[in-house]
Amino acid sequence: MIDTKRISFWWDTLPTIERRPSLAGDLRTDVVIVGAGYTGLWTAYYLLRNRPDLKIAIVEKEVAGFGASGRNGGWCSALFPASLDAIARKSSRAAAVAMRQAMNATVDEVGAVAAAEGLDIDWAKAGTLMLARTTIQQTRLRAEVVEDHEWGFADTTWLSAAEAHERIAATDVLGGLYTPHCAAIHPAKLVRGLAEVVERMGATIYEGTEATSIEPSMVRTTRGVVRAPYVVRATEGYTGTINGYRRNLAPVYSLMLATEPLPAALWSDIGIGARETFSDGRHLVIYGQRTADGRIAFGGRGAPYHFGSRIENSYDRHPATHAAIWETLVELFPALTDVAVTHTWGGPLGIPRDWFASCGLDPNGMAWAGGYVGDGVGTSNLAGRTLADLIIGRTTPLTELPWVGHRSPKWEPEPLRWLATNAGRTVMTRADVSERHTGRPSRAATVMSRFLGH
Repeated sequence: MIDTKRISFWWDTLPTIERRPSLAGDLRTDVVIVGAGYTGLWTAYYLLRNRPDLKIAIVEKEVAGFGASGRNGGWCSALFPASLDAIARKSSRAAAVAMRQAMNATVDEVGAVAAAEGLDIDWAKAGTLMLARTTIQQTRLRAEVVEDHEWGFADTTWLSAAEAHERIAATDVLGGLYTPHCAAIHPAKLVRGLAEVVERMGATIYEGTEATSIEPSMVRTTRGVVRAPYVVRATEGYTGTINGYRRNLAPVYSLMLATEPLPAALWSDIGIGARETFSDGRHLVIYGQRTADGRIAFGGRGAPYHFGSRIENSYDRHPATHAAIWETLVELFPALTDVAVTHTWGGPLGIPRDWFASCGLDPNGMAWAGGYVGDGVGTSNLAGRTLADLIIGRTTPLTELPWVGHRSPKWEPEPLRWLATNAGRTVMTRADVSERHTGRPSRAATVMSRFLGH
C-alpha cells in the first residue's frame, strides 16, 4: 500500500484512502484511458456528460491523482507552454488568439464544474502577479504586457511598485505583471473529487493496474488486456515508462515545500490577502500560493533530470534543490526566516521537445493529450473537453484549435537528452545569477529560450 500522506502536502490534508480494486483479467469496453490524473478524468467526465451510455475503463498504476495532478502548485491558470508567437508560426495569428481565449475560458470552466459537482477545492480566483525584482525583469515583464496588448489581451496589466507591493509585500519589488486568469486551488481535492464524480457517472477506475503497452484498440496491463475502439494516453510525465514512448516527453522534476500555518501578524506583513498566485521574472521558474489554511506552498524548477528518463519515488525529494527553494522564499519574504517547513515533495512533469502541448485522435482510435510543462491544471481540462469532442465525432471550435493534432519531435537519445536537459537547467540558473550581478540581460538565456520553443 502506498503511503499517500507522503505524496505531497495536498495529499496529507486528505482523509486516508484505500486503493480501488485492480483489473481482474481481460476486458472489453468502449473507451480505455491510461492514467487517472486530470487529463484522463476530465476526458471521462466530458465523454459521459455527453454520452452517458459509454462504457469507460480507466487504468492507473498507482492511485487516482498520484502523479502531477496531486502534487502541483495549485495554479488553475490560462498558461500554455508555447508563446503566442510560437503558436502563430505553426498555425496563424487568429489560431493563436483562439488558443489563448480558450485557455482563459478554461479557468472559469474548472471553477464552474467544481461548483456544479459540489467539489470543495479551496477555489480563489484572484489572478497571478509576476513580480519584477530587478530592472532586467522589469523591462522583460513590461514588454510582455505590451505584447499581450498588441495581441488584443488588454486584461494583462502592469502594476506600479506601490500597487504590486500592496498586493504582495516581497523584497525589491519594482512593479509586476498581473493577469486575472488564474485561481488558487487545492489540487488533490480536485483530482480525488473528480475521480469520485466520474465513478458516479459510470466510469470504472482500476488502480494498481500498470499499463505496459498502448496499441490501437488495446492496452496491455499487468492485470490483463483491455480492448476498446478508443484508447486514450493520459500519462504526462510518466509517458516514458510505456514501451515505445520513452522519447516522447522528458520527465523533469519540479519540487515544492509548504510552511506551517502563518500567524495573522505575518500575513499582514506579507499580504497575498486575496490568495493571488505569485512568481517573479527570473528565468528558472518559481511559483507560490497562499493556501486556504494559511500556509505558503512554494516551488520551483532546478532539480536534475535523471539519465534515461528514470522516475523514482526517491527523486521527489532533493535536499539541495529544496534548500535552494527555501532560500528563494526567504529572500522574497525575510519574515519567514524562523518559520517551520512542514512538507517537502516533488514529482515529474512532461516536457515535449518543442515545449508545445498537444492533444489529438488518430484515425486508428489512439488519442492523447499532454506535454503541459507544468501548466496542466487548466490545460488538462481543455484537453478533456477536446478529446471528448474528437471521440464523439463532433467538429467544434475546440477541435479546431492549433494544438489539436500537433506532433512534437522526439527527444534526442541518451546521453544527448541528459546533456541537453541538464545543460538547460544550468544555463537558466546561471543566467539569473549573471543578470543580478551584471544588470544586463543574459545572452545565453535568450539562446536557450529559442531551444524552448519561444
